[in-house]
Amino acid sequence: MLLSDAHPLILTLALDPTSQAFFQEQRRQWFPPALNQIPAHVTLFHHLRGHQLADIRATLNALCAQQPPSTFNVTGLRFLGRGVAYALHAPEAAAFRTKLADLWHEDLTPQDKQGWRPHVTIQNKVPPAEARALHDRLNREFTPFSGTITGVTLWHYLGGPWRQEACIPFSQDCGQ
Repeated sequence: MLLSDAHPLILTLALDPTSQAFFQEQRRQWFPPALNQIPAHVTLFHHLRGHQLADIRATLNALCAQQPPSTFNVTGLRFLGRGVAYALHAPEAAAFRTKLADLWHEDLTPQDKQGWRPHVTIQNKVPPAEARALHDRLNREFTPFSGTITGVTLWHYLGGPWRQEACIPFSQDCGQ
């Protein structure tokens, strides 16, 4: 199926299998089941032009070939008002995202032109009191941990669910 600009692209980080499984389990446990249509993820860009898929993919292939895997640190929990996320510190991924943002600046949405605050949302669209209770509970039990960023994953947004277009590794494996 040929997808148009009406179906934008989303770019996420690919994580090592252990980290991905942890975040996926957290999301399965805490995200409202009827709304949980996509895997746990760290978004780099929320809306890239779908009709530019070939060009975007070529750019990613070239840059990812030069990008080594890197470490991210999970530094705490973030209260989102109606949800909860794990906050990440990932300076190498931030520099990689800046390269892409510079290349694509003209085509980025206002949201994607803003500063990047990497996180993995594990709960969203719940009443604020429910989100606050989960945030407080997980925050009491939280211990910082690290993982590895292995590449990027490119998705087509289909009005709710996502369809994976490509997983482009920084190395031989792409964890997602």
